[in-house]
Amino acid sequence: MRARHVLVTGGSKDIGREIARKMTLSGDIVTVLGRSDALLEAAVNAGEAHHYVVADITCEKELDDAFHTAVAKAGAIDVLINNAGGSASARFADMTMDAFVQAFRLNVLGAARLCQLALPSMVERKDGRIVNVASTAALRGYTYVSPYVTAKHALLGLTRSLALEYARHDITVNAVCPGFTESDLVRDSVERIVKKSGRPADDIRTEFARFNPRGRLNSVEEVAVAVAFLCGREAGAINGIALPVAGGEVG
Repeated sequence: MRARHVLVTGGSKDIGREIARKMTLSGDIVTVLGRSDALLEAAVNAGEAHHYVVADITCEKELDDAFHTAVAKAGAIDVLINNAGGSASARFADMTMDAFVQAFRLNVLGAARLCQLALPSMVERKDGRIVNVASTAALRGYTYVSPYVTAKHALLGLTRSLALEYARHDITVNAVCPGFTESDLVRDSVERIVKKSGRPADDIRTEFARFNPRGRLNSVEEVAVAVAFLCGREAGAINGIALPVAGGEVG
């Protein structure tokens, strides 16, 4: 069987880079997409991906150009992993409507656009895998991140809708829902809370870890394993699921 072409967004660091590394080791041809030319190039130079393309996930023109560049380099996309995302934090009363718009652009609309671009060739071949990296925030609520929670619920809705629409083409669309994970997203959240509250960073990290029944944050490796499983050729009957990676925080 020919090597598959895998596109990983948010692929320059943390969860995305680990996903890229794992897919590369499995024999796939991996293109990573992100905003930092230097970090993406470092992933390629480290042998964790084969190609990279630069784009802001919230800019449709950049995203379209990057997608077509990736296809020109390594062929049609067989596996799409929508990992890019992010969050702003504040009380709901202090959130602007622009914060909700930005959350949707970052966590939902970029993924939706890439699905639109990747699906036609998957339909033509009657084969494809799409994995959207959502969050436990797609399955429950959290305080002070209402735009993020709202957007991740929407991403899960998109996942379930596409799973039904494209199942007859032997394409699967699934979501992986990590809890708090050792990543820049959590580190940035800790820094913001420390600045606002003056509390020690270790105390904040401990609070995040308490959400996980194991009493610790997830590792990026644990999330990447779940993504790789759903991308596997043997996982064709698994479609439209939200797979938590959270140690039992949610079922």
